[in-house]
Amino acid sequence: MDHGTHRTGTAHDHTPAHHRTGHDDGRPPGASWATAARATLHCLTGCAVGEILGMVIGTALVWGNAQTMALAIALAFVFGYSFTLFAVRRAGLGLGAAVKVALAADTVSIAVMELVDNGVIALVPGAMDAHLSDGLFWWALLGGFAVAFLVTTPVNKWMIGRGRGHAVAHAHH
Repeated sequence: MDHGTHRTGTAHDHTPAHHRTGHDDGRPPGASWATAARATLHCLTGCAVGEILGMVIGTALVWGNAQTMALAIALAFVFGYSFTLFAVRRAGLGLGAAVKVALAADTVSIAVMELVDNGVIALVPGAMDAHLSDGLFWWALLGGFAVAFLVTTPVNKWMIGRGRGHAVAHAHH
């Protein structure tokens, strides 16, 4: 059986990854934009669920902007981490190891996303005082999510390409 001399990186190829990618210094291969976008979308989903829930709760409790935003950001981290936590637990990791993976995988991504998203909302005139029933609130929130996605995707690509961030979680899927 002739395997030829061309290595493709298939399941039957036993050539180390650094030989296939041209990296011979032990660095992990670079991440694709598609991988970075999927990781960012995963993170954005958790952040969006947490933020929207925080806004709804803060509004229902008639809290001020600062308290509502603090709750929304806290819940964005909780939901962002929990999506990864559940995925790696399902893959067989124990709770302690899964928490470490979720923290390593998502902290920078969520932090960048929250900083950008909430910065956009804070900069849109009237958005902080808009109610959940106002279109301005939702357009500012969705616009913030879109800008956060665009800013966070290259951050995730850079981190995944260095074996950090979401690459930590992907190793357990």
